[in-house]
Amino acid sequence: MTPNPERVEVSVADADPRSIYSWLTASLIPRPIAWVSSRSATGVDNLAPHSFTTVAGVDPPTLCFVSVGHKDSLANVRATGEFVLNIGTVQLLHVMNDSATNFPAHVSEFDAAHVLREPSVTVAPPRVASAPIVFECRAAGEHEIGDCVMVFGEVLHIAAAAGALADDGLPDAAAVAPLARLGRAQWSTLGEIIDLSRIRYDDWQQGERSG
Repeated sequence: MTPNPERVEVSVADADPRSIYSWLTASLIPRPIAWVSSRSATGVDNLAPHSFTTVAGVDPPTLCFVSVGHKDSLANVRATGEFVLNIGTVQLLHVMNDSATNFPAHVSEFDAAHVLREPSVTVAPPRVASAPIVFECRAAGEHEIGDCVMVFGEVLHIAAAAGALADDGLPDAAAVAPLARLGRAQWSTLGEIIDLSRIRYDDWQQGERSG
């Protein structure tokens, strides 16, 4: 095959894994952030952002986040079987970034970064009081890939700030104003929100298109 001269070709087999990590994080953007609160077996409250996260199942409702390396969040979930996935916002950018500092396990990021706690309803780890939406989760398994571990959590309880909800009772994206991660040290906001409904097949046959 003759390479396209307008493309840069990267051989994964020949590259340093860290450089490929940088390619992944700079390309798959934006990524939502799981601001995970957990509690250690000795009662230390941990709080850390994880930018490999998504919905993993609907029935039962299941979320997941990836621990890149064996971080305190992973150790705590393994020890206690619980965590809270908090949604961070533009207003919380600096404290979210502070909570990513590699504090030793006996130091609580809630205390070090001055993040206000509030008690959860169904799990022991606290919630971030200023997070517009929180999901209380029970550990539901994990999947390990190299030095990364995908942690699954069944959602037991959801709490949301009333001001973050639209008229239909669901979260309003603009009101939530969530943060996302890009590559390097870059963060992002939502930017323009586009409302575009899916086309039903019957309507497609009648000539309806998105553009």
